[in-house]
Amino acid sequence: MKTFESLNPATGDVIGVFPQTSAKEVDEAVAKANTASEHWASLSFRKRGIILRDWASILTREIESSADLIHRETGKPLSDARLEVSIAIEHIGWAAKYAPKVLSDQSRPSGLLMFNMAAKVQRSPFGVIGIIGPWNYPFFTPIGSIAYALAAGNTVVFKPSEFTPAVGAWLGESWKRIAPFADIFTVVTGGPETGAALTKSKVGKISFTGSTKTGKLVAAACALNMTPALLECGGKDAVLIDRDADLKKAAEVTLWHAMANAGQSCIAAERVYVHRDVAERFSTLIVEQATKIKAGYEDGANYGPATMPSQLKVIKTHIDDAEKRGGRFLFGDKSAVKGNFVSPVILADVPEDSKAIIDETFGPTLIINTVRNMDEAVDLANASNYGLGAAVWSKKNGKRIASLLKCGMVSINSAFSNTAVSSLPFGGIKDSGYGRTHGAEGLLEFTYPRAIIKPRFRIPINFTTFDRSQRADRIVMLLTKILHKRRRR
Repeated sequence: MKTFESLNPATGDVIGVFPQTSAKEVDEAVAKANTASEHWASLSFRKRGIILRDWASILTREIESSADLIHRETGKPLSDARLEVSIAIEHIGWAAKYAPKVLSDQSRPSGLLMFNMAAKVQRSPFGVIGIIGPWNYPFFTPIGSIAYALAAGNTVVFKPSEFTPAVGAWLGESWKRIAPFADIFTVVTGGPETGAALTKSKVGKISFTGSTKTGKLVAAACALNMTPALLECGGKDAVLIDRDADLKKAAEVTLWHAMANAGQSCIAAERVYVHRDVAERFSTLIVEQATKIKAGYEDGANYGPATMPSQLKVIKTHIDDAEKRGGRFLFGDKSAVKGNFVSPVILADVPEDSKAIIDETFGPTLIINTVRNMDEAVDLANASNYGLGAAVWSKKNGKRIASLLKCGMVSINSAFSNTAVSSLPFGGIKDSGYGRTHGAEGLLEFTYPRAIIKPRFRIPINFTTFDRSQRADRIVMLLTKILHKRRRR
């Protein structure tokens, strides 16, 4: 069997050795999951919910173990790893609790023409959900699909990132401790070939989190078998700061919004559009805050290394291009990339057609550009090919500005908050993907609707037969005119 190593990106230490799962083995895992799915789906919402809550209980008792593993495999601070696990556990509990309410049969009105019929909609699980997870939040992000898919009655085959297989394997092992039978939740480790095999397998649906480039390849592969896909891809999130914003708070939170997890978040702040009346003051405040943070792996570091080495080149290219195009360094400089770590970089006056504005950087960098008003800020924010999230800072105009933004999520006078609110859907539009995880929408995403209709009682007139009478036709026409004909104005 072929294997590969998982390395600590900060130290190079080997975290573990994992199997390179072949396409044949992926197909076998999916086949077993398909067999198990019938039994799992036949359990009541209550029984599945109890099992999920038992899993959440195990994860809660072992937060320190899982957080330490995340810390070692991604390099992020231990505190951030604990927060990631805690929010993920909250999502498991929410999915278990609300699946019955969201996914139970719903009665629908049958209308006057079919008044004798009982109509309802059932939500049915797809069977097996293939989940391809990311490396930046290897615990929290996959749980946003795994827990909701399981709560909806699906089984799951999960392929974690090749950069964080240990976290994925740990999730699988913890599930086995409470699983009522085998093959409900299976983990397959490996590189891109393993993920490609999963997209081509006989799963009912694919849930993918990763880059837009890879997401398009996943969508194309799924299309060949008409396999539906949920794609949570990249972002180029904008922060809009109005003249009446609480600038001190906006600076503090926006810096965290941009630099947390070394900027390796799809909803990280990458662009700031600040009103010209307060631009100088905001820039001064955020630079003051930036002097207090540092990259590193040791205790006291605010964020860790770039988990994926190839991203370092992207970050450096964006910084160099921004300076070459006339951008000014407010904090940091061209030498920010040192080994696997990137020091904070804040630039101003970067042209809107530069790489640092157009493409996802996925690093601890931030662009601050000045605008005349919030209408200009909205236009610039919406000009991106991405449409994942955004943040608005304004005491009076936050709701109005938020309503104009073309993206899936907006935080007002806050940042990242939606990830911790389990009832809210997570996802974007345009190149940021389609479909939603989390909340009621996340549960619905892992089921398909089945329409059910049956007679409640017999009536003397039958509309659905070749023996339909002229009297029946007249009644249909009469009812249609009564219901829908409007007088001319």
